[in-house]
Amino acid sequence: MAYQAGGQRPAPRPVPEGREAQAYLQDYAVLLDAVPFPSLVVDHRWDVVLANGAFESLFRAVGPHPTAMPSDNFLRFVLFHPDAGSVLGEHEAGWCLPMLAHFKTAVERYGHDLGLQTIRRDIAQDPLMEAAFRQGLPHWIRAVGENAAELDGAVRLLVHPDPRRGTVECRIVAETPRTLQDLGYTRLTMVLRDTRRPTAAPRRPRRARTAGSHLTVVPAPEA
Repeated sequence: MAYQAGGQRPAPRPVPEGREAQAYLQDYAVLLDAVPFPSLVVDHRWDVVLANGAFESLFRAVGPHPTAMPSDNFLRFVLFHPDAGSVLGEHEAGWCLPMLAHFKTAVERYGHDLGLQTIRRDIAQDPLMEAAFRQGLPHWIRAVGENAAELDGAVRLLVHPDPRRGTVECRIVAETPRTLQDLGYTRLTMVLRDTRRPTAAPRRPRRARTAGSHLTVVPAPEA
């Protein structure tokens, strides 16, 4: 599922005030780039403050877009970039709906934020996306539970540009030190999982998935 938004390019993100904060971010960027997995730091709008080389490599084949490049605003990329599904596996259920849920929470908390208002306007301009936000999202949350939108610990699919990897699972780890929190930022790392690793047998059999686990963005109308 891919969407096209026609809004203006996001305004440049503000630079944190104070030499100490700027120096910290410069040093943190060095640390981030030493991480072998795709990792990024975002603010409450999902503007990307820092991203490492592994993140850039993951999305290197993504085509240009005026407002939704992954290194500019990750939320916009997930929702609006036509190439998002080529990298983000199970794009609709695995990425789109959880990110819409996070956006809903951000709007409720930062209702007067101009950047979030612009995203909300772009959602409203796309009939399918607006229906997903107003109707599909509440239906999905009721079906799968509030915790389904939680990022930390979630296992999602990626289509890696390295053909030796192909479609691979990643576990999203939110690991944000206090200084980043104080700056209003969050760090997320996509830990690529080696599916060839032997896994421990579960202690009890898992329940089969119900039909509610396979949802479209907009629920089918009742007969």
